[in-house]
Amino acid sequence: MITSLSHMTIYVANQEEARAFYVDKLGFEVRADMTMGGFRWLTVAPKAQSKLEMILMPIEASPMMDAATATAFRQLVAKGAIGGGVLETDDCQRTYADLVASGVEFKSPPAQRPYGLEATFKDNSGNWFSLVERPR
Repeated sequence: MITSLSHMTIYVANQEEARAFYVDKLGFEVRADMTMGGFRWLTVAPKAQSKLEMILMPIEASPMMDAATATAFRQLVAKGAIGGGVLETDDCQRTYADLVASGVEFKSPPAQRPYGLEATFKDNSGNWFSLVERPR
C-alpha cells in the first residue's frame, strides 16, 4: 500500500539558478545535492515541511526525454504553461510583499477565492505556483 508522496519534480532551465531562486528568494532549504556520474540530484523544500522534497530537474535530453522533447518542454516551461503546485502560507499579503521585495515575479496579486486568499507567481524557469492562505 502506498503511504505518502516523498518527492515531486519541478523541471528547471538551470539547476544552480533554480537552487538560488528557491533558497535565496523563497527561503527553502536544500535537502539533497549530490552528483552521480554526470547527473545532479538536487532537492529543496520549505524549512517547515519535513516529508516532501521538490526535485529541481534540468530540462535536457536524457534517457527519459529525447532532444526534441526537451526543447519543446523547455519552451513550454519558459512560457509559463506549466503549473508547479500550491504553496501554503499563514499570511498571503505579508508573504506576497516579502517575495515581491526579493524579486519574485507575480502573475497576480492576492485575491479572495472560495478556497482562500491566493496570489500566483513564477519561478525563474517559468513554472507558476499558487500561494494560498486558507480560510481560518
